[in-house]
Amino acid sequence: MNFRDFNFNETLLDGLDAMGFEKATPIQEQSIPVVLANKDLIACAQTGTGKTAAYLLPIMNKIKEEGNGKLSTLIIAPTRELAQQIDQQVEGLAYFTGITSIPVYGGGDGNIFAQQQKAMREGADIVIATPGRLIAMLTSSGSVDMSSIKHLVLDEADRMLDMGFFDDIVRIINYLPAERQTLLFSATMPPKIRLLANKILKNPEQINIAISKPAEGILQQAYMAYDNQKIALVKSVLKEHHTGSIIMFAGTKDKVKDLNRELNRAGISIKAFHSDLEQLEREDIMRQFRNREIRILIGTDILSRGIDVDGISLVINYDVPPDPEDYVHRIGRTARAETTGTAITFITPKDARRFFDIESLIGYDIVKLPLPEGLGEAPLYQPEVRVKSDFKKPSFRKKPGFTKNGPRKEGAKPHKPGKSS
Repeated sequence: MNFRDFNFNETLLDGLDAMGFEKATPIQEQSIPVVLANKDLIACAQTGTGKTAAYLLPIMNKIKEEGNGKLSTLIIAPTRELAQQIDQQVEGLAYFTGITSIPVYGGGDGNIFAQQQKAMREGADIVIATPGRLIAMLTSSGSVDMSSIKHLVLDEADRMLDMGFFDDIVRIINYLPAERQTLLFSATMPPKIRLLANKILKNPEQINIAISKPAEGILQQAYMAYDNQKIALVKSVLKEHHTGSIIMFAGTKDKVKDLNRELNRAGISIKAFHSDLEQLEREDIMRQFRNREIRILIGTDILSRGIDVDGISLVINYDVPPDPEDYVHRIGRTARAETTGTAITFITPKDARRFFDIESLIGYDIVKLPLPEGLGEAPLYQPEVRVKSDFKKPSFRKKPGFTKNGPRKEGAKPHKPGKSS
């Protein structure tokens, strides 16, 4: 379906033409008419399917047609990175429309807070905010008037709830008009999302776009490896994939830092992206990555939802993600917009069962490649075998004079195994 079929305002169509957008994706094709009809919506679609434009385009069209000059749309996003990306997309689509937006997120000093607050009061059409910073603004002395809000969008709602923002979202909604359009976009639809939807939406339409399935353009591969083989393996993989942008995912922030040091010592130019970095550092790293000044980025699952960069040729899962859905989000960083890419996962024996759950979710087996020559013998893929954890249950020595049933009676002899009490 062509975007001109939606009868958008000509200035909005000019922006789409300038950005080279012609045909709508499935989520856009189904969502845009619902939003234009002023209905509430629950849309379930994974990242990389065009969901941001699915709500931005019809909302911007309504803003342009209505032209009230007041704050009309609030978009709530889980991370500052996503808020920035949404703002950048508004900027591109709205180039010829005169529609304004402002991202509102934490970090920086008090001057930035005051600047964001002033911009909201003076009237941007669209505000894109993280929950914590928005609550701070709503409860501060120079609070912002939200009475003109007509559209509320919750983007990546499942991630916001995973991060503990349920109560914050409900609190924010208390500041908004009861008569509004509410749009909830989520990659997954667990029970807590249903609970939130029932609380804040009115007779919503529901759209579900092929969730939990990787894009067809992704070549998925895996290696069985022991932990002590993984560093050598990642070096081998990076040597083979010597062109294109690469994202590597590790399970923890500390692992990200360790890998960053190890690979830099090996002469591999790589940057770590994690929450210990200052906001300006994170923004600078993302800018360099988008501009191809950095070729390899390593981070935790914050990158799987918080980055929107085209042209990523390879995703490496150094660690198997804990949740099968996270696997889909991670590898969805490549093969975007009908391009192709490769996703490679390292599986240790203790992660085999977890990887089997991923294969069960997506509905097919992923090919297991032999280890490169010189790395030694690989473990077998045996997901049915449960590997014991290294964790040992601590043993506690009973206090003298006590038994498992309480204090020993005076004059009683200690119990010995094999003897009756």
